[in-house]
Amino acid sequence: MTIKQIFKRFFLGLLVVVGILSVIVSIEIFGGQRMGLFAGSRPADLGFTNNKFKPVSRRPNNVSSQADKSDALHYIEPISFSGDSASAWTKIVGIVTAEPRATVVNSSENYLYAEFKSALMGYVDDVEFALDAKASVIHVRSASRLGEKDFNVNRKRIEAIRAAFTK
Repeated sequence: MTIKQIFKRFFLGLLVVVGILSVIVSIEIFGGQRMGLFAGSRPADLGFTNNKFKPVSRRPNNVSSQADKSDALHYIEPISFSGDSASAWTKIVGIVTAEPRATVVNSSENYLYAEFKSALMGYVDDVEFALDAKASVIHVRSASRLGEKDFNVNRKRIEAIRAAFTK
């Protein structure tokens, strides 16, 4: 087999792969009803039990205000407030429900769980908030379902919500 034939087969194979990926992306973006190809499965172990969230994973795609403070990759400050805790909670719930591509899955008087879906590929992040009225903070946890890295999306999301909360 000549080098020309090898290159021809290689590029033909590459064209097939690119074509398949293009079809998948087109269906995901323009298909009307989303397939959820990159959504992953909803975790069964979320919640705020005994005043604790699920621990962070070793992957760099999640943050929590309950991670060890020395863990700069995963730790994020809780959202502080002063005054009435019920008003603070109402405000955070309002901010989250107004976020584009956010779907509230579970909401109570001191716990909120929402799924945030990325615009292009439909990746889903699980985001939790828990009110600690005694400490005047709202604890947060935000984690990607799939993948290893999130390019700081979860940290940026929580910081954007914090900024909206402090306005």
